[in-house]
Amino acid sequence: MKSLLVCRTSIVIVFLFFSAGNLFASDKAATKADAVQAPLSPQTDACITCHRMLTPGIVEDWLSSRHSKTTPANALKKPLLERRISADKVSESLAGFAVGCYECHSQNPGRHKDNFEHMGFSINVVVSPNDCKTCHPVEVSQFSDSKKAHAIKNIKDNPVYHTLVSTITGIKRLEKGKIISSKPSDTTLSDTCFGCHGMKVEVKGMKTISSAIGDIKVPDLTNWPSQGVGRENPDGSLGACSACHPRHSFSIEVARKPYTCGQCHLEPDAPGYNVYKESKHGNIYSSKYHEWDFNAVPWVVGRDFKAPTCATCHNSLIVSPDGVVIAERTHDFGSRLWVRLFGLIYSHAQPKSGDTTIIRNKDGLPLPTTFIGEPASDFLIDKAEQGKRIETMKNVCNACHSRDWIDGHFNRLGETIKETDEMTLTATKLMLEAWENGLEDKTNPFDETIEQLWIRQWLFYSNSIRYASAMTGAHDYAAFKNGWWNLTENLQQMKDWIRIKKFLKSTGAK
Repeated sequence: MKSLLVCRTSIVIVFLFFSAGNLFASDKAATKADAVQAPLSPQTDACITCHRMLTPGIVEDWLSSRHSKTTPANALKKPLLERRISADKVSESLAGFAVGCYECHSQNPGRHKDNFEHMGFSINVVVSPNDCKTCHPVEVSQFSDSKKAHAIKNIKDNPVYHTLVSTITGIKRLEKGKIISSKPSDTTLSDTCFGCHGMKVEVKGMKTISSAIGDIKVPDLTNWPSQGVGRENPDGSLGACSACHPRHSFSIEVARKPYTCGQCHLEPDAPGYNVYKESKHGNIYSSKYHEWDFNAVPWVVGRDFKAPTCATCHNSLIVSPDGVVIAERTHDFGSRLWVRLFGLIYSHAQPKSGDTTIIRNKDGLPLPTTFIGEPASDFLIDKAEQGKRIETMKNVCNACHSRDWIDGHFNRLGETIKETDEMTLTATKLMLEAWENGLEDKTNPFDETIEQLWIRQWLFYSNSIRYASAMTGAHDYAAFKNGWWNLTENLQQMKDWIRIKKFLKSTGAK
């Protein structure tokens, strides 16, 4: 049966060749000779033959990739530190061929609801982390326990976070003098918080699309496209490796450069990329990055790069020029972090689990702290673990800086965290005063003026200052650009708003 299907595919390919002309065939042969240095499986060869005409950009992107130039068998022969593959072995059917179209789009068909018959092959539309696990099991395991993998769940299944997201993304209409909110469509939601967090991709049936080779039936997917880091895939897995290693080159160079992190980590709420660009490290990167080697594994500090990018501090395998490991590779991007600067209301120790919906504070709310800042310690890493992680990060810094410099930086960061939390506490007390005096309705803590000013205090301004301190040198963000100026001004606006509301209430005005 399989040979019959392959034969049918070959007939289609022959037809295409005569339709497109002999130039297409010679171009394909030249490309294979010049760019593909590893043997192709017959299935991938068939895919490329059609898709060089239908989606040439995808094919050329893949031809530039490491996947096209080596085989899993050869990858496993490299010394341990140089490996980009973490599987101990791969099946014989995969080991001798380039990692091509079929090798990625045919894995685990029984789990994929998006699997369909395509030109004689059984193909999945979406390649998921569970498929990448075939060659990269360690990376997928690490990622699966991270906050990024649970990014959808952490804002949809946590009622407090979900209320915040629903409040700011809902469609607002004016009816009889009142603002009425309704839920936006999933289509537009994918352009809000869920653009970074990801959407749930499901199969709702089949549809027919037109192509150069005629009509083709393919799965009809909801919330597609979606490249959010916590995307829920049709096979039930969580995450999108392509959020950082974009298809179809899956480049480690792209993942290591700060622009990739800058897709989501932006002001005003998570201004890591903006702060990095203004920092001393960002200044060096912008000036000298063209001299660096972003493809080297392991990544040698001082030789392959001269200043850290996001990946250096958060996840890359870093070694000294003499081969001593400074930091192990990890795809749990919070595993080196001891404190969560981006906390919902206050900073706090990193959570033990990437699934933050399980957290319950002293008041029974799914928050890492109470409204007055008391941590939900049972769900957060302890002091000993925090100390280990601080040392890991200091070791990264120590590759270039003296211990005295490093200790001074971390001490300053600690003070900044404490002081910004105190400023958030002041704002929280003002909001509680408004609630206690009946000036605002606390049913939804995110929908009225003083509540939204309170949100600005911790979501925008405190975060901005902490990021600026952590990444050192972006003083504008700590002072005037969503920084201390804004924290102080915001408190005064909250105080003035309470005074006005009290006056209006005393006069009976509405």
